[in-house]
Amino acid sequence: MRIGILTSGGDAPGLNAVIRGAVLKGTRVHGHEFVGFIGGYKGLCDSEAIPLARNEVKGIGNTGGTILGTSRTNPFEHGGAPRVREVLDEHRLDSLIAIGGEGSLAAAKELSDLGLPVVGVPKTVDNDLNGTDYTFGFDTAVGIATEAMDRLRTTGDSHSRCMVAEVMGRHVGWIALHSGMAAGAHAILIPERRTSMDELLHWVRSAHDRGRAPLVVVAEGFALDTMDDAHSERGLDAFGRPRLGGIGEKLAPLIEEATGIETRATTLGHIQRGGTPSAFDRVLATRFGMNVIDLVNAGKWGHMVALRGTEIQTVAFSAALGTLKTVPPERYEAAAMLFG
Repeated sequence: MRIGILTSGGDAPGLNAVIRGAVLKGTRVHGHEFVGFIGGYKGLCDSEAIPLARNEVKGIGNTGGTILGTSRTNPFEHGGAPRVREVLDEHRLDSLIAIGGEGSLAAAKELSDLGLPVVGVPKTVDNDLNGTDYTFGFDTAVGIATEAMDRLRTTGDSHSRCMVAEVMGRHVGWIALHSGMAAGAHAILIPERRTSMDELLHWVRSAHDRGRAPLVVVAEGFALDTMDDAHSERGLDAFGRPRLGGIGEKLAPLIEEATGIETRATTLGHIQRGGTPSAFDRVLATRFGMNVIDLVNAGKWGHMVALRGTEIQTVAFSAALGTLKTVPPERYEAAAMLFG
């Protein structure tokens, strides 16, 4: 069997481990051949491909990024299913493995619904996909954000400043919740929970009055209860979703003006995506890569691998898409007991 692989959407630590796991199991156990498309769905629609054998994937399991490159490209703006079918036939491919997040897997689902042999591997640092308990890249992003906040706290303590750390997450607050709890934040602001400026100022003042330099962690998709939408200044991506960011810089001067506490904002941004994956993400990504070969062998088109508890299972694209996996209210309220 000949199998195509692509990585689509935002990069995440662990992508290379998925590729390696799939190629090694596919070639060594089943004798499959692999082709990698360069630059995500764009490379697929442009028929830009390279062979993927054992030699091409050696030593990549612990490296960040993706050896195949990626892009936020919607295949339905570049010929859609007819073009994809044409490229698969050109390369004599029996199936396609799409590794991506919400937008990328939605495109994979649509291709599958139109009769193409597509399976998926969930990937997002935001951990916002339903159907799987965790996605690789999330653990690494939380670790990077936590380390950055630890550093922000030391400089904040030195100057008695309030430090605002903005993290990724799009419309969910998983990264903010986990990294904020790990760093001992005095306030965590997430999209799932509307918060007033008065409540935020109460937490900041409470920490400051106890002699602490307040640390506020905010997810990029957070909006105050007085805001209609999340802060976005950079338009839409290829899948029509707003490019979020900048809420930390918006909050910092409001905090300083209201409290008189010198306040600085830091947006961690793409540093959360970069670098080597954590051990957890390397193992999870490798298991995903190995198990997605079983989906291909079984012809389970329109499905993806997922983590449920400690086991790798198979779920339909439809079970993972449509609604985001958000932070439950009880998880946030448990964390909020530590604020201020």
